[in-house]
Amino acid sequence: MGIESPASPEPERQMLRHTLATLAYRGGKTLRGAPEGFSAYGASETTRTPGQVLAHIGDLLDWALSISQGKQEWHNSEPQSWETDSQRFFAGLAAFDAYLASGEPLGAPAEKLFQGPIADALTHVLSFKDGHLTTPGGTSYRVLALDPHSQKMSLPVLRKR
Repeated sequence: MGIESPASPEPERQMLRHTLATLAYRGGKTLRGAPEGFSAYGASETTRTPGQVLAHIGDLLDWALSISQGKQEWHNSEPQSWETDSQRFFAGLAAFDAYLASGEPLGAPAEKLFQGPIADALTHVLSFKDGHLTTPGGTSYRVLALDPHSQKMSLPVLRKR
């Protein structure tokens, strides 16, 4: 998934595509090398299994594409094999990215797509604590949210670490 396609020059689409690439990279690291039986592992009776989480992420990606195409549809999929749902994850990312790259009109604002299905999917592959996004492998990213209408950043904001 490249984000340099000239067919989608809008910054909002580029941001979505970059976020999808991040989800593909970070999600892929989590999916690869899962041990036998991992999909059905239950940490407790009240938590989802990894297979249920992966099926849910696939549903989120399908939902994001349907919203983008202006025909919002939600499905609750049952987990399949880890391999099948991993393939579905990457196929869903590729289909959504291809639609974003196509230049076809979005059925919802990019911000809504990010705040809904994409952010939800990210929460399953990243954790958030003390202003940092952290991957399962421990890589940490500092988060700074800026007003999209601002033209300048104050010195106190720049000095924050």
